[in-house]
Amino acid sequence: MRTILQISFVAVALVAVAVAGKQDASPSSQQPQVKVNVLNVCTPSAEEQKEIGSALSRIPKQSAFGSDFEISRGVSTLTDMPNFLQAQQAAQVSQKPSVASYVRIRREFPEQASFSNVQYSFSNDGQNMVETLVLHIRDPKELIQISLEDSASAVTSPLTMLNANTPVSRIRLERFGKASVALARCTQAEGGPAVDQSAYEPLFRSGSSILASYRKMLGVRRIVPVELAKISSGKSAAGESATRKPGKDQ
Repeated sequence: MRTILQISFVAVALVAVAVAGKQDASPSSQQPQVKVNVLNVCTPSAEEQKEIGSALSRIPKQSAFGSDFEISRGVSTLTDMPNFLQAQQAAQVSQKPSVASYVRIRREFPEQASFSNVQYSFSNDGQNMVETLVLHIRDPKELIQISLEDSASAVTSPLTMLNANTPVSRIRLERFGKASVALARCTQAEGGPAVDQSAYEPLFRSGSSILASYRKMLGVRRIVPVELAKISSGKSAAGESATRKPGKDQ
């Protein structure tokens, strides 16, 4: 009986060793594959330039909106570098989290339009002010959304930035089932010479013209400063309430 048990234990051990050896021999089969797409935002290819130009040409510069709309404001803590700040761009970025005040405006397009809605946002973290315009495709077969972005130093006022029609510094296409396509202002390649972006000026001008049109259509010059002032007054009221000493009757 002891001999039979010993043989059984040996057989089980051999099977375990064989299974372990098989698993160790193919560790890659047990690990999920990760695919990383790196966007060439400074010098996109001719095909990508054509795709960006085609997408921008689809955006109506004048349009009647539907009755639905939304205006929101708030404060957000930023822990990551904003999208518009690329390694190729000269920018001072603090490693500490920053607090940004923001205003968002959303309007719906009519049902027959090729775009479903447009969302504009303005944020100010005390160092940089950022405008972002995002248009969502109603029937996203290939293209999902188009976003335009610009930025300026916060040394000026939001109203001054808005009145200056700050030019677009980043254009991005979100595609269905494919990697995004993007174009951004770059002063120089990382660790390399200055980048010649003269070939992309028509795309930047087109994007800037679109953003200027939607600033006017959405009334951002009137809405944004008012909403930001409400945020500032709310902060002041909260600070005064926190520092006020309780009275004798409290």
